[in-house]
Amino acid sequence: MTAFTNKPRAALFAQSLIVLLVLASQGAWPQNTGSAASSPALHPQNTAIRTAAPQTGAETDGLILKLQASVKKAPDNFAVYDNLGAAYFQKARESGDIRYYDLAEQTLKKSLELAPADFGAADPLVHISLVYMGEHRFTDAIDNVHRAISLGSGNVAAFAIEGDALTDMGDYEQALAAYGTVQKLGGTTLSPLRLAYMVDSRMAYLRFLHGDSAGSIRLMNSAIEAALQTREPKENLAWLYFELGERYFQAGDLDKAALAYSSGIATDSNHYRSLAGLAKVRAAQGQMEESIRLYRRSLEIIPFPVYLAELGDVYRRLGRNNEAEEPYDLVEYIGHLGELNQVLANRELALFYADRGIKLKEALTLARNELKVRQDIYTWDTLAWVLYKNGGYEEAGDAIRKALSLNTNDSLLLFHAGMIDRALGRSPQAEEYLWRAVSLNPHFHVFYGELAKQTLNELSGQQNQTLGINHASR
Repeated sequence: MTAFTNKPRAALFAQSLIVLLVLASQGAWPQNTGSAASSPALHPQNTAIRTAAPQTGAETDGLILKLQASVKKAPDNFAVYDNLGAAYFQKARESGDIRYYDLAEQTLKKSLELAPADFGAADPLVHISLVYMGEHRFTDAIDNVHRAISLGSGNVAAFAIEGDALTDMGDYEQALAAYGTVQKLGGTTLSPLRLAYMVDSRMAYLRFLHGDSAGSIRLMNSAIEAALQTREPKENLAWLYFELGERYFQAGDLDKAALAYSSGIATDSNHYRSLAGLAKVRAAQGQMEESIRLYRRSLEIIPFPVYLAELGDVYRRLGRNNEAEEPYDLVEYIGHLGELNQVLANRELALFYADRGIKLKEALTLARNELKVRQDIYTWDTLAWVLYKNGGYEEAGDAIRKALSLNTNDSLLLFHAGMIDRALGRSPQAEEYLWRAVSLNPHFHVFYGELAKQTLNELSGQQNQTLGINHASR
């Protein structure tokens, strides 16, 4: 995929036809989740495959060819189908080609057909649950890991995936319990480093959600240290650096965020998320041309809708509105590609419409549909913002309270809350939320950072005016 301005729009649409929208929820992690007693598992959405040895992206094609040959030689061997299905899933995640996603599911179903009715079936059950995680079929994922657990295989991955699914569904207390089980069982089957690698970044995310940004960053650094010592695949390590970059960015430390994202790129030059993360930092630092270059590099690897929208925003910030239209058009186009994308892109597309003040009724439908699947704080935030844009301020206020129920330190959530409270006439609350948003990170968004400051000044002026009137009336 070449630079957008040099490639016909039809060609970009063709490229997007195969994009895999495994939209990483705010709680997705890349760790190997395999137990010592079984062939290692994939982690939902963002985990490299672990079979006999770590596999990098460049090795996945060769692994698939090898396993395809093995299937021909042993068509009744469930374990070979299991490994092949896991390899297809890895290829889908690396390439963005949704066809491999379907191949993974079908191959893992074949493995389950052939698997014995004992603990040997645990691995394909765990692997197919990861496919369901990617499809946002969280209850199906939980059902399958429960089946794996009931077989008594001791596969720690099953409990980890259960926690991931519960996190995506917004059941944070049960997710914490599931991760506690991972720590307990993993303490007897995994090395301390392997256990830290598996658990710490998961716990880091829950810490972040509950307002402990510093604790979250400490745990992310612990996970990275463990990953380096256990020589994890480069894509896994790059993901950890990306997540660390996200935590630093949300805490307003742009320099450390840039360093973390750059470390992800140095680890895996094709890690499109790290490239986009660094592009976001450069935009916040006012280095707009560098931001555009990095976003383009990211999108040449995988045309991910969120990053397409962010690139369009940078163009708009520069007043290059015509250049912004192409990535904006692609966001909507990809979001409506096929039945799977229409499920996976609900939240992202709803926010995209709301931010631009277009198709607001459709945005509301998308947000409500997403809430049927996920009740996490970011889905409540999406619904709140879409309701606000539709003029449903009271209902938006109820939704944003649920989004803020964990006291998460996220400037965008706080900005949404401030604008909603302002619309509701709750000026003191609005001022507090907006002040917290810009105090955390004054450059949290290419447009909304400035709007938050402007709105704060307006609220402060209104308050001073009210004080003056009250003083004069005494």
